[in-house]
Amino acid sequence: MGAQWGRGAARPRGLRRGGGVPRTVSALAAAGLLCTALVAYASLGLLPPLPWSSSAPPRPVGVLLWWEPFRRRDSAARPPPDCWLRFNISGCRLLTDRAAYGEAQAVLFHHRDLVKGPPDWPPGQRWVWMNFESPSHSPGLRRLAANLFNWTLSYRADSDVFVPYGYLYPRTHPSEQPPGLAPPLARKRGLVAWVVSNWDERQARVRYYHQLSQHVPVDVFGKGGPGRPVPDIGLLHTVARYKFYLAFENSQHLDYITEKLWRNSLLAGAVPVVLGPDRANYERFVPRGAFIHVDDFPSASSLAAYLLFLDRNPAVYRRYFYWRRSYAVHITSFWDEPWCRACQAVQMAGDRPKSVRNLARWFER
Repeated sequence: MGAQWGRGAARPRGLRRGGGVPRTVSALAAAGLLCTALVAYASLGLLPPLPWSSSAPPRPVGVLLWWEPFRRRDSAARPPPDCWLRFNISGCRLLTDRAAYGEAQAVLFHHRDLVKGPPDWPPGQRWVWMNFESPSHSPGLRRLAANLFNWTLSYRADSDVFVPYGYLYPRTHPSEQPPGLAPPLARKRGLVAWVVSNWDERQARVRYYHQLSQHVPVDVFGKGGPGRPVPDIGLLHTVARYKFYLAFENSQHLDYITEKLWRNSLLAGAVPVVLGPDRANYERFVPRGAFIHVDDFPSASSLAAYLLFLDRNPAVYRRYFYWRRSYAVHITSFWDEPWCRACQAVQMAGDRPKSVRNLARWFER
């Protein structure tokens, strides 16, 4: 399933003709293009105030999704979303018919589905590389030709189009998700939960689980390892019964913070215990008092002792939910939201050329 476009592949002529986006606008896009996320990050003191503001109506843009990510080749395609109704983004014409390729201002290519692209590149069209897997699980990166793509779209904050798995935004009403300023502790009957779909004994998260489970009980749900099926009440309601959730990523890379934090922990109402990038990376997106990082402890046994301390001291435990007084959680909708955000990015972009010289070197660092 890995990408097959090597350096020997014919390079689209459009790159030489100069279709693309100005570097200044690229820097803006790398900062976000998610207005609500930027506002939240700015309020956390993580980013400067929004550098742009425009009352002009967005220009109409066509964005072709070359192949629906992870869709079986024999299954029917889902209809495109309405960007205006879903995300308040107007002027988007989302395309799935490759016959309309020449009409698109941008084409989205999902990395895992890269096999063969269009034969040529109309002037001014952007090719957008889209990927939400970590470098460790993105085969074929180094076989991609230099300057093949104009933009990147991923969870990385320095992408041309930044679409994280989730983000916090300023709360305006107690009913926003997760509802309430703290979860009811009386409903929490378990201590630590972990939902894992791909079990691999070589992964750091599995090795850490084995160490931690020697000192504190961990209930595992999922298809692999010692996991049992998620109860019929669903993942969120199951995790809500626990005080802590192991938001352990399958690999450790810059900005690779997935739904394990945003949905399975923060939205479900459990305190996340994270294993992924370092604490400073998490703190770019989440208040420091909203999570526990395994790196904060010299050993799994000392982490277990701290979790047991919090279990016995509910007043201290509740401090991990103070963030809910100020913020609510947004969960990114795949794959509709990245598609619409790509449209929004094209609307804001200019016409000067830009291309990604060495995608693998950028993404793997």
